[in-house]
Amino acid sequence: MDHLPIFLSVKDRFCVVIGGGEIATRKVALLLRAGAHVQVVSPGLCPNLDKLRHEGRIEHVARAYEDGDLDDAYLAFAATDDEQTNHRVAEAGRAMQIPVNVVDHPEDGSFIMPSIIDRSPVVAAVSTGGASPVLARLIRSRLESMIPAGYGRLGELAGRFRERVKQTFANPADRRRFWDRVLQGNVAERVFSGHMQEAEFLMEEELGAGMLQPGVGEVYLVGGGPGDPDLLTFRALRLMQQADVVVYDRLVATAVLDMTRSDAERIYVGKERDNHAMRQEEINQLLADLAKQGKRVIRLKGGDPFIFGRGGEEIDTLASQGVPFQVVPGITAASGCASYGGIPLTHRDYAQSVTFVTGHLKDNTMNLNWKQLAQPNQTVVFYMGLKGLPVISRELQAHGMPGDTPAALVQQGTTPMQRVFTGTVATLPDIVDREQPKPPTLIIVGEVVQLQERLSWFGASATSEQGATSPVQPGTELYSPHGRDE
Repeated sequence: MDHLPIFLSVKDRFCVVIGGGEIATRKVALLLRAGAHVQVVSPGLCPNLDKLRHEGRIEHVARAYEDGDLDDAYLAFAATDDEQTNHRVAEAGRAMQIPVNVVDHPEDGSFIMPSIIDRSPVVAAVSTGGASPVLARLIRSRLESMIPAGYGRLGELAGRFRERVKQTFANPADRRRFWDRVLQGNVAERVFSGHMQEAEFLMEEELGAGMLQPGVGEVYLVGGGPGDPDLLTFRALRLMQQADVVVYDRLVATAVLDMTRSDAERIYVGKERDNHAMRQEEINQLLADLAKQGKRVIRLKGGDPFIFGRGGEEIDTLASQGVPFQVVPGITAASGCASYGGIPLTHRDYAQSVTFVTGHLKDNTMNLNWKQLAQPNQTVVFYMGLKGLPVISRELQAHGMPGDTPAALVQQGTTPMQRVFTGTVATLPDIVDREQPKPPTLIIVGEVVQLQERLSWFGASATSEQGATSPVQPGTELYSPHGRDE
């Protein structure tokens, strides 16, 4: 370890920044956020620093650096574009035993600045010792995804209750157990979801009980997106990594499922055509029962739980039985697959609206408003419509949609197995017969499809009516092996 990682309190301390450019501005901003009294020494100031001077938030000494400018300083930054000046500042700091940071030349100064994740009062810092600031920023961005903004509010809440917890639990081991549970349980989740009053009420309950007993857990209804794990939201990832039980369906990509806790219990409840692992009513009650056992349960769904995901039915059961829950939206298949397929769902010149509709057959029929779906200047996206594609093609044309209307099939969108088949409303059934696309496959109908070839960007294969334009690239299977359906 080349540097000792410490956190300095500069609140109300006199700190000096030598330099008046944008780099100096960043250092000034950090000092001001930490409550320092800042003096800037520079012949001129960039617009942002000049604004701070006008607001009275900094002092400005309008000249070049001179010996003695660090007198009484608690710490200093050398941030000019002149190496000799920066070196003089560093030497003065060493002579006066004042910490000095030399921007872009960490070896010259006595301390370095890390990449910072600020969730005050929670602050995390990452440093590579000056070897690679870019790498430090990349690591910081990864940490950003695991430290949501709510951790600051959680830190404030913990600070307010710290002394009371200490009085309630005299044994340090009991205190650690208490904080482990609170900071990873229902209290924390109430804070993260913005329910501060409920969080404080739960905290009071925990302290009032004065014992470490498990209470009712919580259910997290989480959208796992269309397949690419990089499309998960920060909140989804955090909840996936702390849930005790994972209840997942067939359309959850394996790569997404693998991001849950390795020691979590996994329960498969997927449904495919004519083969349901568990009826919906049983799933609803399972979630409630698991939470009542004090477990944190994640109900992981492909796409978005409120778009053809029956999430509303599940949380209705939870609400009626008094089980706490929260909903984390996901990128729905229509949005994800269309984006990765190079097909904008709306476009000023082609489509001013978009409609999502289920193409699932019931008794070999579809009871849809075909007249509305056949209207021009819109995009229609059919979920679960692969088996019923001949019906979709026939009915759209029967209700006035021209047979040459552009249409596309997106197979396993956003994954390495993605393939895009383009044709027309009339030719899609023939394309399916010829290409045998693998489910899940989404159907997109509308003039926007004609943009696909020009706007396609994702490195998967595309197939037109004339045949494949690029080969299917080998990739790791991302979808669950429990069965296939549209």
